[in-house]
Amino acid sequence: MVDLIAVRKNSKQPAGDILKRGDLFDIILIQVKGGSAPAPTKDDCRRLWQVKKVYRAKAVIQFQWRKGKSSEFSVRGRNLNWKLTTSRELFE
Repeated sequence: MVDLIAVRKNSKQPAGDILKRGDLFDIILIQVKGGSAPAPTKDDCRRLWQVKKVYRAKAVIQFQWRKGKSSEFSVRGRNLNWKLTTSRELFE
């Protein structure tokens, strides 16, 4: 289901006076699809969304690659659809 996890320091100022800037992290769940691997089913998408909620991840993304041809990132929205995005948009 989830192949990789990206963890990045969140440099925004947290609410309240106890935590300081840089104390918190953003978590992104990554599913990797390569070659002729089938796309996730609607049931797979529902399961991914539940995993996201359990771990309070910032996003669920899919990285898809085709050897020697292309690679792309897609982010999963609440409507179970994947939307093409860039690594820059994901990790800003």
